[in-house]
Amino acid sequence: KMKKQCDQKLLIRMKTECVPCSLNLNTQCPAGYTKITNGTGIPDCRYYLEIKTHTLSFPGCRHHCVKEFEQPECCQGHWGPDCMGK
Repeated sequence: KMKKQCDQKLLIRMKTECVPCSLNLNTQCPAGYTKITNGTGIPDCRYYLEIKTHTLSFPGCRHHCVKEFEQPECCQGHWGPDCMGK
């Protein structure tokens, strides 16, 4: 039996919220996502603190997360809900 369904693997990437690097150690990715950075994450962002009338920005850290997602698709030359059409 020929395989008529060729699922596409999609990688969905996201980044967690920017926080002080010292606090980022325990940051978790959303459910279903895998953390691909470790320790305090990547210091590539800034977070903001409002102090009275001023907003100050500080360098912070965030984690990068990925989620693998299989998207069902028919192989080339096939179509339809059961991928039987040619």
